[in-house]
Amino acid sequence: MIDHTGINVSSFVISKAFYETVLAMLGYTLRLGLKKAAGFGDGNGADPGGDFWISEGTPFTPRSHIAFHARNEAEVNAFFEAALAAGGKSNGAPGIRPHYHASYYATFVHDPDGYNIEAVFHGNGAPSHPPEI
Repeated sequence: MIDHTGINVSSFVISKAFYETVLAMLGYTLRLGLKKAAGFGDGNGADPGGDFWISEGTPFTPRSHIAFHARNEAEVNAFFEAALAAGGKSNGAPGIRPHYHASYYATFVHDPDGYNIEAVFHGNGAPSHPPEI
């Protein structure tokens, strides 16, 4: 299992404000702030510094895709609206993505550096294993 992960961002100040706003919709808060790095989490992980980190530096190429767990469809919707209001760009409005599974409710947004971030709720009908590809 992954304990924590992170990305480099071109402007720590802009990205910190963006992620504080957007991740709050999913119950995440700033867990540890350093001079040019910040850790976010919901308080349920083992690492008190958070499970998602941003650090000022050259953004990764190609840009990473990061999916954040939502507890319901309302959180997915709130994440999308907050991301757009904070300067993100839509990469897929909230909705069911049946090509993943029948209850996959998600939205996709490009953050200020172009990372494809997602909020996803798996609903009540999520399969217990991934489908064969």
